[in-house]
Amino acid sequence: MSQVLFLYLSFGIISIGDGAIRSPSLAFGSDQLTGEVYQENARAMERYFSWYYALSALALLVSLMCLVYIQVNMGWGLGFGVPVLLALFSTVLIYLGTFYVKMKPKSSLITGLFQVIVASYRNRRLRLSSQSEDILYHQKKGSAIALPSEKLRFLNKACIVQDPELDLRPDEEATDPWRLYTVDQVEELKVLLKVVPIWLTGVVSSISNLSSFPVLQATTMDRHIGSSFEIPAASFGLFGVISAILWLVLYDCLILPVASKLAGKPVHFSTKDRMGFGLFLSFLSVLVIAAVEGFRRSVAIKEGYSDDPQGVIPLSAIWLLPQYLIGGIAGVGGAVGSLLASLIMSTIDDLTKRDFELKDNVLLKTLV
Repeated sequence: MSQVLFLYLSFGIISIGDGAIRSPSLAFGSDQLTGEVYQENARAMERYFSWYYALSALALLVSLMCLVYIQVNMGWGLGFGVPVLLALFSTVLIYLGTFYVKMKPKSSLITGLFQVIVASYRNRRLRLSSQSEDILYHQKKGSAIALPSEKLRFLNKACIVQDPELDLRPDEEATDPWRLYTVDQVEELKVLLKVVPIWLTGVVSSISNLSSFPVLQATTMDRHIGSSFEIPAASFGLFGVISAILWLVLYDCLILPVASKLAGKPVHFSTKDRMGFGLFLSFLSVLVIAAVEGFRRSVAIKEGYSDDPQGVIPLSAIWLLPQYLIGGIAGVGGAVGSLLASLIMSTIDDLTKRDFELKDNVLLKTLV
């Protein structure tokens, strides 16, 4: 029992570490493209994200080939020991780097968002006037945003100054941040609320990404190539990784250049189009999985394996390739949801720097 608890604890620590690495690594890399050379080149940022996912897929491909082989043929101890050494090496490498661009930490965004929600609720009895000059809003020093937007107007109550003498300190800061907040923070919360539907599509894509079930399918099918070589069931995921890498390379090096040449101008598929394409392929991959499983199950029943879950039916595991290939490309489209999540901080920062009307147009183009 103690060994099982220790194993679960180890898996929990691995999950926490994996989440801590995945969430900031993409954004940290984008911080390196903040120089003057890259600021006006949106294509450089798009290329960075494409190759980031391509290299991540390549690393996954190597792990599915090499680590699975080590685990199956040399034992789980060595199979887990190799990733431990690689993680230690990468940790030492990143801390030895002195040339990275490191952004200064800011105040907690989550706390500020909760304060906006609480302030809006506490000021819920205030009435919003259609004449903006009748209301005094709390503005951030040096901010170009004078008035809150008309969308999600109920949140505007969080930045209404009722009594300047009671609500504001001499330095023009709010005496109670849980009752009064700046226009900038209110607009930041609105931006995040607009992104929530996009995040939810990522949840749907993750649900449809069945990673363990195809492995169970492969264990009951004939995985031999030739008479002697047998592909491990867990290694079939490499076909999805290969399709993702090929799609990213083709998209970046062939599809976009050819489309731009035919159109006579730079062509870029919008984020919304790529996400929609990925979600459609996710739907298609689930249909393929269901069709293949129905066929596999019918063969198992016909051959008398219905009561033998460990039996290998006379059906080639090549039938699993279409779902892996479609799912790999779909995963690339779903990754755009993570891209938007990592770029939300940049969007909010941009929102507080430019002219309000210009920002609203740029934001609409980004999210819609």
